[in-house]
Amino acid sequence: MHGTFIDVEVSGAAASDPELARKLEEVCPVDIFAAAGGTVEIARENLDECVLCELCVEAAPRGTVVVRKLYDGTRLER
Repeated sequence: MHGTFIDVEVSGAAASDPELARKLEEVCPVDIFAAAGGTVEIARENLDECVLCELCVEAAPRGTVVVRKLYDGTRLER
């Protein structure tokens, strides 16, 4: 399940990186990410709060975090 307007993807290897999990939790202003047990968890109920700031995309290694805009099909990624 994803949000109405936004979906977020974190690649498999990155999703299990405890350091990245903490970093994503820290940078997201609307609490989409949580560092739970050393893995990245996405709070699906918060997805549509995304302000498209790209802080998560910039904080993560290239190609590991993608924010998909469901309303127009574009993606925010590095």
